[in-house]
Amino acid sequence: MMNITFCDHIYDEDEILALYESVGWNNYTHDLNMLKNAYQHSLCIISAYVEKKLVGVIRAIGDGYSMIYIQDLIVHPDYQKRGIGKALINTLLEKYKNVYQIILLSDEDNTGFYEKTGFKKASDMGCCTFIKNEGKIRYGCKCMF
Repeated sequence: MMNITFCDHIYDEDEILALYESVGWNNYTHDLNMLKNAYQHSLCIISAYVEKKLVGVIRAIGDGYSMIYIQDLIVHPDYQKRGIGKALINTLLEKYKNVYQIILLSDEDNTGFYEKTGFKKASDMGCCTFIKNEGKIRYGCKCMF
């Protein structure tokens, strides 16, 4: 049985780069200054460690009262399908249980996972989603929005 520790995140660039690169989210790793600033200005970051290895992270932005946006949820491929992603989401949702609106953007491959954690497609709620990226996202939603 694996011992997983969840804690508030302390930014360690080498750890973060290794985790993002493990899932191919290179859009972040090409601009380390942007990545560092994104972490420093996030509302909440929760990390998952197995022993002393960072194996997962969830990062939220927003005001923490009316809305939060789950910007990143990453679990290292060697540790996926072990409940770490679900535990990270549940930890974040518990912390912000009184927030009116919780939003995330994902590719279609993860639909089942997010539906199991209580999320619904915007289209199922009579809503649509818009995004404006000015061509800055190099790899598309598949590898990270």
